[in-house]
This record gives sequence, C-alpha cells and structure tokens, in this order.
Amino acid sequence: MSKKIFKKIFIAILIIMLLLAFSKSYSTLNIDNLSVVVAMGIDVSDKNHLQISFQFTNPSSVSESGTSEQAPSIIYSVDASSISSGINLINTYIGKSVNLSHCKVIAFSEEIASRGISDEIYTLINDTQIRPSTNIVISKTSAREYLENSKPLFENLITKYYEVFSGSSSYTGFTANATIGDFFDSLICHSCEPYAILGGVTSNSTEYSGTTNSENDTSTKSNSSSLSGQSTAENTGLAVFKDDVLVGELNSIETLCFSIIRNQVDGFLISVPNPNKVNSYIDLHVTPLVSPNIDVNISNGTPYITIDCRFTGRIYSMEDSANYLNDDMLNQISNSCNSYLEAIITEYLYKTAKALNSDINGFGKMAREHFLTLNDFYDYNWGEKYKDSFFEVTVDSSIRSSSMLTES
Repeated sequence: MSKKIFKKIFIAILIIMLLLAFSKSYSTLNIDNLSVVVAMGIDVSDKNHLQISFQFTNPSSVSESGTSEQAPSIIYSVDASSISSGINLINTYIGKSVNLSHCKVIAFSEEIASRGISDEIYTLINDTQIRPSTNIVISKTSAREYLENSKPLFENLITKYYEVFSGSSSYTGFTANATIGDFFDSLICHSCEPYAILGGVTSNSTEYSGTTNSENDTSTKSNSSSLSGQSTAENTGLAVFKDDVLVGELNSIETLCFSIIRNQVDGFLISVPNPNKVNSYIDLHVTPLVSPNIDVNISNGTPYITIDCRFTGRIYSMEDSANYLNDDMLNQISNSCNSYLEAIITEYLYKTAKALNSDINGFGKMAREHFLTLNDFYDYNWGEKYKDSFFEVTVDSSIRSSSMLTES
C-alpha cells in the first residue's frame, strides 16, 4: 500500500472519529437545546413541598445586545419534593435541558427561610453549574412574586440587571453583595453566621408628602419603603441567619453599620443632627480613611470587642445662615458625626448579639487567636457566647465644607 493511500485512509478514519465524538455533545449541548435560567425562586407549596420557580431568557437574545428592546423572559413554576426533582420535572415539561450556569440570583421566600434552608443550599452548592458568585435573596413576599417584579430599567438584558443590582452596596451601604458561596462558607463555619440580601416588592401605595424625615429614610427596608416605579422589586437591608434559619432583619442604617465594619462600602451619605439647630439634620458624604481596627478579647470568659473607625467627609446640605467655612462649626459637625456613628454602630452590634445572637460580622474569626487549638475554640462555643459580648466603638471623623465653597 502506497503512502498516499495510507494517508487518505488515516485522514478518513480521523474525520469519522471526530464526527462520532462530537455529534452527541453537539446535539445535547447546542444552545437551541438549552433553557438558560437567569434566576430561581424557592417557596413552600400548598402540599408542604417546594415550589420552584425558574426565570428563563432566550439564549439567542444574549448576543443581540445591540437592540433597543428588552430581551424577553418567562417564569415557570413546579411543585416538587426537592430542587433536583423540580429541575427534572421542568426538563420534561419544556422539552429542553435546564442550564443553571447563568443563574445570577436565587431567591428564597421568608417562609421557607424561617424553617431552615441548609438542604437547599447544600444541593445548590453541589451543582457544578451554580456559580459561587450567585446572589442569595430572602424575599418578604413569595419568591415567584419577587422574580416577577424584578425588571431591568436601564438594561436590555435581565441577566445584566441581576449582575449589577447589588453593586449599590459599595456607595450606599444599604445592601450587600451576599453570595451563595459566602453563605455556604458561613454555614459550615464555627466562628461566623450567614446573611443574605433582603428583597421585597413595593406596594406603590405610599405618596410623597413633600417633606423628608432622616430617621424614616435610614430605617427603611425591603417591602416597607416609599419607592415606586416600573420595577417594584427592591433590595434594601439584610436577612440575618442563625445557622440555616432566618432569625431577623436589618434595615438600611443597620446594614450600613454592617458594611462599615466589614469594610465593604467606599463612601456613604448620612444625616447627622445639626449641632446649632434643634430637630434639624445635616447631610454628609462620609468616606472611610482606613479599614476599621477591630480587637476581640476574652475577659473572664466573656467577649469584649473594640472597634475604631476613622472617616473623612464633606457637607452636602446648605443653609443661608450657616458658616460652613468656620473651623469651630466644622469641629462641631465632626463631633456630631462621631457621636451619631458611634451610637448607631453600637446599637447595631448589640442587636446582632442580644436580639439575634448571630455573628454575621465574623468576630469569631478574630477570637480564635486567643485559643491554643481549634478544639479549645470549639469547646468555648462562640456561637452561644457571642450574645454575652460587650462592645466599645470609637469614631474619629474630619468633616470639611463642600468643595464648591471657598473663602472669598
């Protein structure tokens, strides 16, 4: 047999082998045979099983970002005994293979989170398609209703909306980037507790009165704010867990305190009491200078936690009669800012310890260094001892006038 004929036979065999190797994967993994899930919702069904909602988007629309129209999405729900069973049932119903590799959000209803979600978290984290960066949301309404009301306002793709909606945490501190990876890590951790984004749906029933109230502004949370608009889903506040069970909620200002301690906020706007005018507030934009200095000591078996924060800030609100270039005035405002932040952070810390007994800030990781071995730390039982903690918070801020103001 000549070399030329042998070469042709070899090439023919190689082509046949390649066709056989990729024909099945092409037929099963072709984008036309996949149903791309962008978000999941998990509720309790009437039969006390799970109701699992899948929000799909058209895969071909992902590549059509040049269009001005929003890519369509659709939600299907199924009752099942487990998440895996629900996926199997929905595969049969829609006739395509469910793909979770683009799932950006997993929403749990408040009802199911209150009874424990460890089984669901373990199942999801064990799925190779679920990314650890997927956000976890605890909805004050049903998870399906939350998904139905999550609509992109400034994006054409719902996937893009889910990617960026938690980004406001870095410049407001009123929410956090809570992922399933972080939740799972905290769930198996002996020195911290899990948390999730608090979601909800606005009622659109609150009318604007023409006045503002600083205390009300900062105490809002999902499902209880005055927001209204085309997209009625909101993500304000945090859901606090003890192990895998939902035990409480944080409003916007409490979530800001959480973000400050975790050093997860680049800058934030607060309203502090005006030192020269009763029942009046001054708006400040505050920026952390350094990460908080946190020290955890064990004194007579009781945790004693000190937190030292340093900030710089600018005045946002203006008054005709106020001289915001005066050094004495700026010192008074700085002191007011210090007192305000010290008070709200301390109140937040005692809420997590006394009312919720949940160390979502992970102080236990710093307490471990006071024990010779991990077994000694485990025997100490930080999860229960955290409720006995004492806190001391010190804030040092330097407030200056707005950059628009200069001495004339």
